[in-house]
Amino acid sequence: MTIKNIAVIGAGVMGQGVAYQFAKYDYNITLVDISAEILDAAGKNIRNIERLDKLLHKSASTVKVSDKITFTTELSAIGSADFIIENIRENIALKEALYREMKAYIAGHALLAVNTSAVSITRLASFLKHPAQVMGIHFMNPVHLKPTVEVIRGYHTTADTIAATQALLQSVAMTGVVVNDLPGFISNRVLMLTVNEAVFALQDQVAQVADIDKIFRECFGHKMGPLETADLIGLDTILYTLEVLLESYNDTKFRPAPLLKKMVDAGLHGRKTNEGFYKYN
Repeated sequence: MTIKNIAVIGAGVMGQGVAYQFAKYDYNITLVDISAEILDAAGKNIRNIERLDKLLHKSASTVKVSDKITFTTELSAIGSADFIIENIRENIALKEALYREMKAYIAGHALLAVNTSAVSITRLASFLKHPAQVMGIHFMNPVHLKPTVEVIRGYHTTADTIAATQALLQSVAMTGVVVNDLPGFISNRVLMLTVNEAVFALQDQVAQVADIDKIFRECFGHKMGPLETADLIGLDTILYTLEVLLESYNDTKFRPAPLLKKMVDAGLHGRKTNEGFYKYN
């Protein structure tokens, strides 16, 4: 199938990154969210991403991204899309409500990707008319600097859907690793355990924040330590993902650290609130 028009639902950090990445490669993007204020902020952030990308990478696209993105609060605008990428908050109830509403607007030929780190692709696909055309794409943050993603195959997802998705990703200089639909897939099933255990270690005063991260950067060669990573992802997202994994597997190894819960309750969600394990300007 020919894909030219892409709808991105959710204009938060991940939605902004996804919209930018595909617009940069000359796709027509419709970015949908619930308020003009959110979309205005998203537009400013996308322009900042574009400016920094072109400063840092001489090979960055010459396409003017702002000309490729249409901002709207009308969900019905997804009707013209060949490919839809859903990025709203990692909350199963919110996603289910959205999918029931989207059902009336999605074109019969359109493919839909769930950008999720833990939610069941099979469950969400069951709310749509064509579950065979639904798959997951777990993008990493920041999207334009993380060229490898997980592509999640739901129970009904066809080989043609996976092939079309892989081809689309390749067209924007990205690579998809296909995994099956179990909670957390590969990346978050493993990463959340690491982050959570690092929080337990901090809570138990084994070491301080900077030293925990330093061990991972300098001993293992990781670009970021687990607590830095948590701040980037969002501590609220980390907590919710752990709760989903705990409920899904009924395994106490996924129980969230009390310190993590306390920080989320205090509004210390990481970079997006300017304070998490570190403080940001």
